[in-house]
Amino acid sequence: MTALNRETDHQHWMNYAISLAKKGLYTTHPNPRVGCVLIRDNQIVGEGYHRKAGEAHAEINAIASAKGRTKGCTAYVTLEPCSHHGKTGPCSQALIDAQISTVVYGMQDPNPTVMGRGLKQLEDAGINVIGPILSDEAEALNPGFIKRMTEGLPFIRLKLAMSLDGRTAMASGESKWITGPEARLDVQRLRAQSDAIVTGVGSVIIDDPSMTVRINNHDKTVEPHTVRQPRRVVMDSSLATPPEAKILSGDGNRCVFYLPEQTSDEAKKSLEHLGVELLAGETAVDGKIDLVAAMATLADQEINEVLVETGAVLAGAFLQAGLVDEIVVYMAAKLLGSNARALFELPLETMEQAVQLHLSAMDKVGDDIKLVFTPDYIDEAD
Repeated sequence: MTALNRETDHQHWMNYAISLAKKGLYTTHPNPRVGCVLIRDNQIVGEGYHRKAGEAHAEINAIASAKGRTKGCTAYVTLEPCSHHGKTGPCSQALIDAQISTVVYGMQDPNPTVMGRGLKQLEDAGINVIGPILSDEAEALNPGFIKRMTEGLPFIRLKLAMSLDGRTAMASGESKWITGPEARLDVQRLRAQSDAIVTGVGSVIIDDPSMTVRINNHDKTVEPHTVRQPRRVVMDSSLATPPEAKILSGDGNRCVFYLPEQTSDEAKKSLEHLGVELLAGETAVDGKIDLVAAMATLADQEINEVLVETGAVLAGAFLQAGLVDEIVVYMAAKLLGSNARALFELPLETMEQAVQLHLSAMDKVGDDIKLVFTPDYIDEAD
């Protein structure tokens, strides 16, 4: 391998560690995705990534793969090594015991109660600590974990499918299918990396979606046997969700937010009988479920990333509440006409009220176009 200067060297190997971390995209919940590579003389000695919560962390897997050749190595790790005892031991101590000479990290642990402690333990042990390196790329691995730790809310991604004229369904509610099979498969990947999928009772009654992850063996980007089913969440003030709804089928991972003052005991019993978790929400000023409080509840339950798949009313409510971090729109080369349903229900009257979006990515997915936006209020908050 050609020798690199130190700055380029650090970036090169941190990029490699980031590529390892991405292997845990669908499996690490509620833990962060982390990668680690051990280097000596610009050669890989060991590598690893965090595969699944409760299993060994990235540093432990990298040390194990080095088979006793860790002394004097430089460890590149995307996230500050943990210093506390959880389901596994502290990674900072494991690096010390492995006689690592230098640790290069991508970003600090965002948990304010532990931030910097792992790095300090390494420094106190005489290990050279360098970083952050490629912090933006490292942070992009775990937007939900970071937001949950710093703001007490999950990262919320709003997924929408529309025609070229901005319509989501015919006036009758017919919407299958606006987009093609490639776009629908891409949505399955979004679901697979999410900890929860949120929809509204209106969408449940009209479309009766299952909201499960369906990955087939032809998708080479995801191993079907590793995919876990995210929690399916319905916003339903009066518990009007039919007990036979597909979204309530199966075991576990199902919950419904409701408002006690709008709900009968009979409605509660019919869903509790199915094993559905009922979460009493807070009432917002408009008499509906307080979405901010509901999302905080999910964060308390270690939900990192939420995918919202719903109709125009709830989609608009999430946007108006300032909760949406990212909007993913699949646009089909179709025209549904002026009588078809709109993308959002937003009571805007003037251009000054318009919601500004920033385009962050655009890709062709089959015959459709995938557009990724960030709402302007994200920048304002920063």
